[in-house]
Parts: sequence; structure tokens; C-alpha cells
Amino acid sequence: MSMDTIKIIFFDIDGTLIDMKRKQISEKMLETLIRLKERNIILCLSTGRGPMTLPHFDGWEPDVFLTFNGSYCYNRQQAIYRHPIPKEDAKKIIQNAALINRPVSIATADQLVANGTDKDLAEYYGFAKLEVNVSEDFEDVVDRGEIYQIMAGGREEEYASFLQGVSHAKIAAWWDRAVDIIPADSGKGTGVSKILAYYHLDKSEALAFGDGNNDIEMFEAVGTGVAMENGSDLLKEVADDVCGHVAEDGIYHYCVAHGLL
Repeated sequence: MSMDTIKIIFFDIDGTLIDMKRKQISEKMLETLIRLKERNIILCLSTGRGPMTLPHFDGWEPDVFLTFNGSYCYNRQQAIYRHPIPKEDAKKIIQNAALINRPVSIATADQLVANGTDKDLAEYYGFAKLEVNVSEDFEDVVDRGEIYQIMAGGREEEYASFLQGVSHAKIAAWWDRAVDIIPADSGKGTGVSKILAYYHLDKSEALAFGDGNNDIEMFEAVGTGVAMENGSDLLKEVADDVCGHVAEDGIYHYCVAHGLL
């Protein structure tokens, strides 16, 4: 396939740009991003993380950000798309979680607060080198803030319990011990479509790299979706191509092989 027409690339973070064991970007991957930017390709971070928990990269800044699995997209100039969870659903999810003894963390565009923590939630936050912020202001933030994502420890058999009686939210998961709960009609695919429209780009001009099931919609919204060797089997099934392992700088080698570098 020709990569001459690629004008924008979407990168998942955890397991794609950053090896989840090393928890930091490799020098080779950072060099890849810097060189792609020199070619005037628009580079987008596409993640379940929120703006508050994005990693900082020395010598490189993304052009655009798709955060909270597509619910809040922005560049340095403006918000491109914002889509919070309806307030009544957010409150119901928090109640449901309490019934199965799961503390939750809620995310607004500029705040992360929790009503407690457990082993799964703490480890989930650890991937982003963060600690869960258990806050006395939790109820106040729920009442006043726009909630884009609710995070909790949770296994697949608990998914239905979280969403009992909830109409406008769904679960996006990239780790089997935690959930990101996002607006029902959101997702990385929606965010990608909004960003492509903003930049007046066609999906054929878009490439994406990912490793988790929450990247499936992203792959469907771009012309070429490339799964990491370490990615989920489900994602590989819908991917157009597979590159090497994140720990072996798979994206760098893919970009070289396809003339992007």
C-alpha cells in the first residue's frame, strides 16, 4: 500500500507508543515521532487517558489530542469535540459501582478525583505513573463538572453491573482488570471522524497504530489501521496490517519499511 498520501497519524499510547513494562517511550520511538513531524504529517495522540494524565515527551509535542477514548478532542488552539456522560447516568454508574464494592475515579477535562481505591484501580493508574486521588470534593465535582470518563477496577463479568439502568454510557477496556466508562455514542472512531473533519482530511489520508480492543473503532475510521505485534487478537483481525512489538520499536521499523521515514 502507498503511504505517499498519509497526512495524519493517530497513535494509541499504552502498549503502542510506550511499552507497558518500561513505562516510558524509547529513544528510537521518540526519534520516529520527531522525524514524522518534520515531514509535516499531523500527529495525534489517541488514548483512553485524559488531558491530565498524558505523558510528556522531550523534544516532541503532538499536534492534536484525542482523549477519553474520543469524548474530548482538542489541539492547542481549541476544543474540537466535547461529549460528556449525561449527569444522571454518571450518578447511576457511581451508585452501581458502590453496590459491587468498586470505588471509582471520575475525570473532567482538568480534574481527576476518586471516592476510594482498590488494588485494580491503583495498578491501572500506575500505568500512567499516577496515584489515585481520593478526594473529599468527589461529590461536588460530580455535581458541578462535565464528566468525560469514569474509571474503575473491573473484570468482564462485572461489566453489566456497572451499566445496570444506564442508557447513555458504555464500557471501553484495554486492560482485563479495569474499565473506562464513556458516553455511549463516543469512542475513538467518533473522535477520529471529528478530527478528520476539522482538518478537512479524508479517511484514506489517515493511518493509525494501536494494540487494544478500544482501538477497533479507530481502525474502522481510518484508511489504514496497523496493530502492534503485542496487540489483542481481536484488533489484529480488523487491522489492515501488523507491525513489530512495542518493545522492539515496531512502529519505527514499519515506518521505515513503508517509506514514511
